[in-house]
Amino acid sequence: MLAGTVSTVLFAAANLPMLVKAVRSHDLRSYSGSALVMGNVGNLVYTVYVVSLPFGPIWVLHAFYLVTMALMLVLYAASARARRITRTGGSRRPGPLTPGTPRK
Repeated sequence: MLAGTVSTVLFAAANLPMLVKAVRSHDLRSYSGSALVMGNVGNLVYTVYVVSLPFGPIWVLHAFYLVTMALMLVLYAASARARRITRTGGSRRPGPLTPGTPRK
């Protein structure tokens, strides 16, 4: 139990700087979207195994991985969308309240 707790803290601590940098910079160009999707699918499948185990450090570690991987995927999707909008010069359907839209 002690080894599981220590390893959980170490694995989580090792991933926190990556997550903090991604949240602060909103720059996820160095990440692979397909790897993030596959990682999230793998985590969901692995959840079936984890919930069959008695409660312990593995549950905490797996919950941490579920949350961080899902957050990274959401940030990646938002970053990709923002890059696409920037590249096309604006949103696809500017509405009347879009900043910079000339009023008629």
